Amino acid sequence: MKSNVETQSHERYLEELMRGNRPMTKLDSFGDPRLAPFGRILRASGLDELPQIFNVLCGEMSLVGPRPSLPNEFARYEPWQRERVNGLPGLTGLWQVSGKNNTTFNEMIGLDLCYLNNMSLLLDLKIMFKTGGAIVRQLLESRQPPRDTLKHQRPNEQALSC
Repeated sequence: MKSNVETQSHERYLEELMRGNRPMTKLDSFGDPRLAPFGRILRASGLDELPQIFNVLCGEMSLVGPRPSLPNEFARYEPWQRERVNGLPGLTGLWQVSGKNNTTFNEMIGLDLCYLNNMSLLLDLKIMFKTGGAIVRQLLESRQPPRDTLKHQRPNEQALSC
């Protein structure tokens, strides 16, 4: 991401995703002006998340769990949605390997709550195993030119059952 850029467009986009019933496609997919050169590839590969490994080592994050939310995002949550922060945030999670940007906001919340209610070593191992494939799919999608419209197609992916 470029430094010292406006964030209002991202906040408005996020608010639309939270209210709407449409896939949570990243703003990157539409040519996000905040991205630095090669930023789409860094974000798609997850390399931009690598510094968070220090948070895992410090015990502030886990390898698997719900992604942390931004304070302005959390402030807009409905009470039932706030339950998703009752667990340690993770670098990867059930949402990431179950369609991620092709799920709605409420589906993301549901997957995070499902994970939190069914946490186990076996589920964590399944999620970590599927993370590699999810990253490859994101990389392949990032090589496509930015989208001009908000027309989305739902994937045929099967979520891990929990």
